Amino acid sequence: MAKYNGPVCKLCRREGEKLFLKGERCLSGKCSVEKKAYPPGQHGKTRRIKLSDYGMQLREKQKIKRHYGLLESQFRLVFDRANRKKGITGENMLKMLESRLDNMVFRLGFAGSRRQARQLVRHRHFTVNGKLVDIPSFEVRPGDVIAVQESSRKMPAIHEAMRRIREGQLLPWLQLDKAKMEGSLLEQPNRADIPITFNENLVVELYSK
Repeated sequence: MAKYNGPVCKLCRREGEKLFLKGERCLSGKCSVEKKAYPPGQHGKTRRIKLSDYGMQLREKQKIKRHYGLLESQFRLVFDRANRKKGITGENMLKMLESRLDNMVFRLGFAGSRRQARQLVRHRHFTVNGKLVDIPSFEVRPGDVIAVQESSRKMPAIHEAMRRIREGQLLPWLQLDKAKMEGSLLEQPNRADIPITFNENLVVELYSK
């Protein structure tokens, strides 16, 4: 399966803002966006380009795609499915991205980043409703219970990530039982409750051309 293997901090620098691709590092002084607040490359410090409407739409798509860790073909499939659903296409797309198993593992605090969550899912460390699932794009539905596999409950990486979760930090549509190492999706989130600042309507405009 194709995947991006390059330095992820360059992706944040290219977009000019934190996409939180490296977990705890993004919140520390080691964050590359803070240390090098300019795009990567030889002319990053001096090159300044005024974006066209198309450029703004493209950059917004890249931000959302990279934030959730998807390649172009994967992201386009999500958009096409969202476009066929009833309702607002942009909101449908974000709800589908939030419902991915790798994102849910990250949101529940079982992994420090979505990249780590994807790896843990692929290595069969999680169950959904008691069944092993190793597909990061698996769609979690309201009422589904995500749990750490019994044989994986002593993994240092999972315990380290869970120590960062504090009371009141969990998003309102999620429920977590730290003692049982399991959590669930209570309901599909409203757009206002999804903690991203990207403009999904620009992505709709881009793909509608």
